[in-house]
Amino acid sequence: MKIRFTHSYESVISLENLLEAWKEFIIGKRSRKDVQEFELNLMGNIIDLHEDLTAKTYSHSAYEPFNISDPKPRRIHKSLVRDRLLHHAIYRQLYPFFDKTFIADSYSCQINKGTHKALNQFREFGHIASKNHTKTVWVLKCDIRKFFASIDHAVLLEILRTHIDDDDIIWLLERIVGSFNSGKPRTGLPLGNLTSQLLVNIYMNEFDQFMKHRMKIRYYIRYADDFVVLSQDKAWLEELLPKIADFLSERLKLDPHPDKISIRTLSSGIDFLGWVHFPDHRVLRTVTKRRMMKRIKENPRPEVMNSYLGLLKHGNTQKLRKRLI
Repeated sequence: MKIRFTHSYESVISLENLLEAWKEFIIGKRSRKDVQEFELNLMGNIIDLHEDLTAKTYSHSAYEPFNISDPKPRRIHKSLVRDRLLHHAIYRQLYPFFDKTFIADSYSCQINKGTHKALNQFREFGHIASKNHTKTVWVLKCDIRKFFASIDHAVLLEILRTHIDDDDIIWLLERIVGSFNSGKPRTGLPLGNLTSQLLVNIYMNEFDQFMKHRMKIRYYIRYADDFVVLSQDKAWLEELLPKIADFLSERLKLDPHPDKISIRTLSSGIDFLGWVHFPDHRVLRTVTKRRMMKRIKENPRPEVMNSYLGLLKHGNTQKLRKRLI
């Protein structure tokens, strides 16, 4: 039996929750024009939002799209400050609950998780699965094709309903989920929404539970749409792959990216989360290294340099650090 979300719609949309959400939302954004304009009549804007939510006349605004390269080209969709404030209010109520439902070895967009912890867990799993590098370990590596753009709204809302009984909260989540048009009806979530980060983890938690509890996989790590499985048995990984594809397709309407599926030995080097991993060390991916050198050359400020030096502490990069210094 799944545990249930106990907060009410009234607590999610309360003035208290909206004001606390504003305090979190404003961090690092005070210099932005749209945020400053909203803050000029802060209480009036928050009360208007609260009244729209109470009357259930709230409607999400259209998104403003723009492109970034971080590191690969991405299409970001930005909503109005009013909507982003509501995203924070929803997130701060839902995240503590859903975080308890997630497996230990999913790492993206979670408090006290992140890339570095995923990298360290990969190294730890490599040690254990190989019995301290006395056995050959194979690594199945996959990611999801067009991940955010492929999230099925009906499936997502069905998953949310298994945890949330309050129809008004579901109504509000439908407004948020349905606010985005990916070009395919009732499909896709916008990159850039705080709620999207939480919702994709709730969505992929179905897959995590399948991997850990139905497939009984011990050495499994997921970061967003990238995931790996470690095993001494290559044939078992080959048999596992179609089962993974079937579950993703049938349950979540997702597909593994056909060009990004590999089964290789750990000793040959596994490219995962920006690093190439070997049994006893990891090195920075060549593309990441080139991008880093280019950015430092374009912007050699101390804070940029220190940021990259901090990154390089997480691998075997002594020569590269000396070169930078």
